[in-house]
Order: sequence, then C-alpha cells, then structure tokens
Amino acid sequence: MAKHYLFFTQKTLPQPNVASLVQVVHSANAAANLGYQTVLAYMSPQKSTFNPIGLMRPFNPQKPEPQLIEQYNIQEYLKVSPLPMPWPVNAKWGGKWTNSSTVVSKYYLPVHIKPDTKIVHTRDWNFAKAAIKHRLPVIYEQHHYDQKKFPPEIVRSPWFQIAVTVADTVKDNLIANGMPPEKTIKLHNGFNHLFICRHDQEAEEWRKKLIPNERNHLVVYSGGLYPFKGVDLLIDVAKKLPKIQFAFAGGNQSQVLEYQTKAKDNQVDNAVFLGFLPQDQLASLLQAADVLAHPHLMTEAATFTSPLKFFDYLASGTPIAASEIPPLREFKSSNIAVGWCEPDHPTVFAECIEKVLSTYPRKTGGYPETIEFATQFSCENRITKILSYVDESMRPELVN
Repeated sequence: MAKHYLFFTQKTLPQPNVASLVQVVHSANAAANLGYQTVLAYMSPQKSTFNPIGLMRPFNPQKPEPQLIEQYNIQEYLKVSPLPMPWPVNAKWGGKWTNSSTVVSKYYLPVHIKPDTKIVHTRDWNFAKAAIKHRLPVIYEQHHYDQKKFPPEIVRSPWFQIAVTVADTVKDNLIANGMPPEKTIKLHNGFNHLFICRHDQEAEEWRKKLIPNERNHLVVYSGGLYPFKGVDLLIDVAKKLPKIQFAFAGGNQSQVLEYQTKAKDNQVDNAVFLGFLPQDQLASLLQAADVLAHPHLMTEAATFTSPLKFFDYLASGTPIAASEIPPLREFKSSNIAVGWCEPDHPTVFAECIEKVLSTYPRKTGGYPETIEFATQFSCENRITKILSYVDESMRPELVN
C-alpha cells in the first residue's frame, strides 16, 4: 500500500478569512487531484475530556466533513486527519509537555504518523524539524519574513528536500538565516481549479442582485478587510465613482460592520460588504464583475506577498485593476487584461478602473488570453514543480 503525502498545519480547520490556511488546503487538495495518496493533518477543533482511545489512534485519515468541503472546495480524493487534542493537552499548568506542538512532534509523529508517511509538506518549522529527526523527507514552506536561524544539521540533512517561498525577498531572507541556496526556491501561489471553471448563470444572478438600476458596472474586491490591502483606499475610490457599484467579499462580522459604518460616515452609498463567502460563491462573484480590484498599498507586506486573490482573479478571466507592488511587476509585460497603476492614490486607482472599463469591456466567458495565462499557476502545476526538486526516491507514489 502506498504511503501518504502528508500536509500538516498546527492550526484548526475550518477557519474563515485565513489566507494561509486556504493555501495549505488547496495545496493538499491539488496533490490529491494529481493522484497522490494525500492526507491533510490539522488540530481538531473539537475540545474533549480525557480520551485514551483517541490518543491511542490519533492519526485516522478520513473523508472531509461537508463544512470543510464547501468552505475550501475540496474534491473527492483528499483525505483529512483531525488530530485530537483531549485534556490535558494545552492545559495552562502542563508546560511544554502538554503543549499541542510537543504532543504532535514527540508522540503522534514518531508513533502514529511516520509508519504510513512517505513525505511531509508543511509551513510549521517545529514539525519540519521533528520529521527530519525521524528521517522523513520534508518540503518546507515559508511565505513571510522571519528572523529564526536554520540549524545546519537540519537544513543540510539529506532528508530536508526543499524550502519554498513566494517572493524573492523572502527567499533572500531564508538564505541569510542559514537556508542553503541550492535548497531554496521561489514559486508564486496558485489557484483552485474552481476559479477557472465557468459559472455564467451564477455570475448573472450576482449581477442582478448587486447592480441597482442607476448603475451599470460592478467592481469586486475579494480578500481581507484591512487598510494595508487597500480597502480604505477603495472606499475613497467608490466615492469618486458614484455611478459604479462596488462589492467587497471577505472579512468577519465585526470588520464588515466597521467598514459599513465607515462607508456610511463617508457618504459612500455604492459599496456593499458581503462578508466571508465559501469558495464556490466567490468564484461566480469574480466572474460577475466588470473589474476586479487589487488596490494593495505599498507597505512592508507589499514586498513579499504573492496574493492568492490575484491568481484567483486571473483564473476568472475578468479584467483587473491592480496597484503595481513589487511581487506583481513581472506580470506587467504579460498579455493579460490588467490595468496597472501607482499604489496609494485613490484618484489614480479610480482612473485605472475607468481605463480598464474602456479598454476591456466585460465578456461573459472572460478574456481567454488571461485564462490561458493563468493555467500555469494552478495549484496542481505548483505541486508538480515543487516535487520536481525532490529526490526521486523520496517522492510520493501515484495511486490514481
């Protein structure tokens, strides 16, 4: 029987509005779609009393729960294993010995996970180190700056296969902190295939729902409701373009209420905040838009982000208005339906939207050249590229 391609996160699932978890789940889902026997392990959200049976068999690959499938658009092949954290795990008085990371690395991994695992893929450094010590091949991902030093005995081990990041600046940071250059690569994030499938009927339903009679264009923003992502700027843009309807998808309830109040206080009546949407609804919303907005500000985050939504946007085939932040500059010369502008200026971004509307009028099926360009950034292609850096003897086996 083939051993597992194991993806691991120290977080619980599902969690709305956490982009890093979307990336982890989509990566595991893509590996399963490619035919590898893939399992996604994560901390179980269920808190329970002392349960010796759960501790005796904590690693139990199974089909995902419906809520997980809907929220992340998981297809039929991926298995999951919620790792039980019964009392006294994470009890305040237990110290490191009842810490969930210790339980997973010292007990679950060597006793229950290792025997059935071929290779580990994780963004959790503690789990990566533990896997190396137990002679399991590791693919490690780090997408943000971090000052932790990488021990030579870990990163130069033959079991440590590759470190993956999404920006050249983070790649440089990894190498500066001890990661071997020959074991460090940069790959952009990818998109779930749901975003490239057409949802024309659902898109038209969104347009009927969101666009009032006095307006005839829809601009959509998808992502976290944070100032550094350009949400405040986009509210200012909406005020400058009163004849265009703006829709914001993302954010928790308190953030939605905060921005609804902010729009009202600024007398912006052409902005609607939809809150968090499951992946299937989000895919059709992106295809419903005339323009997709990517107004990221020029902050420190703009130097290392490889925004998931930009690749979702590309896959939808909908024209994009984007601020020119460093990680996206390489796409300026590509044959795609994107208008670029200087970051941080509402007037400039408003002019960019108007130019995109005139240059790229909405097409029901999207712009084919943009969709074709996007295919290289599918999560499946990203996993295939990563595995090409893994020693052939350590790669997972194809089973489907």
